[in-house]
Amino acid sequence: YKRFVTVNKGDDDKVSQALAKILEEDPTLKVVNDAENRQTLLYGIGDQHLDVVVSKLKNMFNVDIELFEPKIPYRETIRKTVKVQGKYKKQSGGHGQYGDVHIEFSPSGDLENPYVFEEHIFGGAVPRNYFPAVEKGIIESVQAGPMAGYPVVGVKADLVDGSYHPVDSSEMAFKMATILAFKKGFMDASPIILEPIVSLKVLVPEVNTGDVMGDLNKRRGRVLGMNPIDGGKQEILADVPLAEIYGYSADLRSMTGGAGEFSYEFARYEQAPSDVQEKVIADSQKD
Repeated sequence: YKRFVTVNKGDDDKVSQALAKILEEDPTLKVVNDAENRQTLLYGIGDQHLDVVVSKLKNMFNVDIELFEPKIPYRETIRKTVKVQGKYKKQSGGHGQYGDVHIEFSPSGDLENPYVFEEHIFGGAVPRNYFPAVEKGIIESVQAGPMAGYPVVGVKADLVDGSYHPVDSSEMAFKMATILAFKKGFMDASPIILEPIVSLKVLVPEVNTGDVMGDLNKRRGRVLGMNPIDGGKQEILADVPLAEIYGYSADLRSMTGGAGEFSYEFARYEQAPSDVQEKVIADSQKD
C-alpha cells in the first residue's frame, strides 16, 4: 500500500470519482482514508498493481496522482514528573484576560489513552467552574504534541494551584494558560517519540530461513520463535517496527523466489531509538 496525493489540488473530486470506477472493476484494490495521519492510502496486490492504477488514472481519466511511502502513526509521551505554571494575561481596554494554572505533569502509565486529568486544588485558588476549561486545554494539547506534532499518549495532568481575577478571568483565559503550561511541562518532562510495533508471522521454505531472519534483524526485528510447518516450511514469529515493514512483500518475494508469505497485526507502542526519534522530529519540521 502507498499514500497518494493528487498532483493538481482542484482534481480531488475527479480522482475520487475515477477511483470509484476503477474499484468497481477491481475488487483487489482498496482506498482507505486515514484521517488521524491526514493521508489517503491505496492498497493493492503489489507495487506494479498500484503503478497500473496511476497509469489508468492518467490515460483514461486524465488525472495525475503521486505515490509516496505511508506516514507512520508515531506517538509522543513523557518519562518524568514536572510541575509548571502557565499564565495567560492580556490587557486591552475594558476587560482583560487572566488565567493562571500550576499543573503537575507525569507519566500515567497508560499508553492506550491520551491523558488523565485530576485536580487537587485547595482553598479555591481556581474556582471549580474553570476546571472544564483547564481540561479543554489538555484535550486540545494532546492532539498534536510539542515534539513533532504527533498525538500524545500516557500523560497525567494534575491541577494543583493557580490564581484568578474576579473580573478578567474567563474560560478562554484558563484554556490558554493550560495550553502554555502543557507545552512547557511536556518539553521539560523528558519527552520521547513512541513507534508502533507489529507482530509479524512469516511462512517460508526451510532453506530460506537464514536469509529471512538476517533480513528481519536488519529491520530492527526481534525474532520470538520458529515453528516447523508441514511441507518443509517454517513459520517465523517476530516483533518488528511498523516503519520497517514497508516494502517487505517485494523483499520477501525475492528472498524466497515467491514462496514466502507474511501477515502482521499491531501489537503495542515502544520508545523509538534515538536516531529514529531525531529523524521523525527533523521530518516533521520539513512538512
